Amino acid sequence: MAGVIGASLLLSACIPNMEPPMVAREPVAPSPPAKPLPAPTMASPASPQALATPAPRKVAPRPPIRRSVPATPRRTAPPIATTPPVVAPSKEPVSSLPAPRPSWEIRPVAPDAKEIPASVYVVQPGDTLRGVADRTGAGSEAIARANGLSAPFVIRAGQRLTIPAGRYHLVRSGESGIAIARAYGVPWSRIVEANALAEPYVLRAGQRILIPGTTATGTGTPVTSSAAERAAAFTLDVDDILTGGEPALATNQAPAKPSATPARVLPPTAVVAAPSRLRSGFAWPVEGKVIKRFGAGSSGERNDGIKIAVPIGTPIKATADGVVAYVGDGIAALGGLVIVKHGDGWTSVYGHASKLMVQRGQSVKRGQTLALSGQTGFADRPELHFELRRGRTPVDPMSQLPGR
Repeated sequence: MAGVIGASLLLSACIPNMEPPMVAREPVAPSPPAKPLPAPTMASPASPQALATPAPRKVAPRPPIRRSVPATPRRTAPPIATTPPVVAPSKEPVSSLPAPRPSWEIRPVAPDAKEIPASVYVVQPGDTLRGVADRTGAGSEAIARANGLSAPFVIRAGQRLTIPAGRYHLVRSGESGIAIARAYGVPWSRIVEANALAEPYVLRAGQRILIPGTTATGTGTPVTSSAAERAAAFTLDVDDILTGGEPALATNQAPAKPSATPARVLPPTAVVAAPSRLRSGFAWPVEGKVIKRFGAGSSGERNDGIKIAVPIGTPIKATADGVVAYVGDGIAALGGLVIVKHGDGWTSVYGHASKLMVQRGQSVKRGQTLALSGQTGFADRPELHFELRRGRTPVDPMSQLPGR
């Protein structure tokens, strides 16, 4: 009997070393004392085996452990959050020849336009229209339009000129229309229209252009924003490059002559002289199936050109003789991009290229390879995006290309 009691005491002395994990999990529920009560039904109340029964230890700790298991799937949430980049896989990189960045990137513009009130100016002896613009701070072209003046813009002493109100930006040498638009957070197309700019859309140093702006509702006060917000508000498109991509000409500066090979790289401050005349008809840039036609699509989106399915690496050829106006990937949707001016206002556009093989300012011949096709930009398959434009207006390429 003494041996049994001794064994019981020895066992009860060991139990506390196993019990603390149970006690540590149970303090949040004061009712657990009810759990030991069934023990007397298995042993005498005076028996130390009431504390030694293993059943409560096996049942009580396990459920909390098992209940914590379903929480672990939450740890798989981060992989789910990373799935969007997988859905939109990165496109192939665009390869190009070494060249400086576009003028609108290396020549930023300070948004220092001056607000000029409407007034009347009386012409003094010896005044010129440009001199009146300098005196008043308004643009000479804006003054001419407001007063019905035409070239050569002759004014006479004593003449009363209406000076139109507005925000006028003084153009410095090398500034481009795109950089000006970015600086003010205004679409360049609005500036073109506000100033009645026309082909070839080249600004000149000393010119003052009207900057259209938005005002707070009902206040007449211009809305201000940070430089970052203004830059973010600007989205580059093909029309911007065609009408606002060239840097402003300095006084007595002439446009640069086109280069015959890509070895001669024009500086970004040089203005490219576009051909004056279109010297040939248009040829197909690639051989392939037209998978998307010009105009509005079934979902309402508009396509300013056509899309032609071709294998990656297919040579993209110039549709006609011309001069390269742009090479790069500055328009995200089009990826690798080449723009060629052909004369008589005609321009061709080649997008989604993987390798660009010409330089800005290079003269090209009809059928000459400009780039290699790819799946860059927003292309969902290997293809070529091809446009023809007359002035600022997109034209259906199918109406200009030979039948096949």
